Amino acid sequence: MWQETDNKLKADFTFVSFIEAFSFMTEVAFQAEKQGHHPHWTNVYNKIEISLSTHDAGNVVTDKDRLLAKTIDRIYERYS
Repeated sequence: MWQETDNKLKADFTFVSFIEAFSFMTEVAFQAEKQGHHPHWTNVYNKIEISLSTHDAGNVVTDKDRLLAKTIDRIYERYS
């Protein structure tokens, strides 16, 4: 699901409703805060686009991004 392009990990997620998408984003937000690493994301109705890179490392993909991507995948599995 995740693609590494332009020094970013990117993935798109689709949900059955806006409420479900927003709930997912809320869960991701709490986990991102715990990890001290925050996604760049957009949300339009039931679709979310997420892009991860580590700003402190020069805007490249690092282990922080891979860890957050795995966390996001685990959360998304509950919605699939």
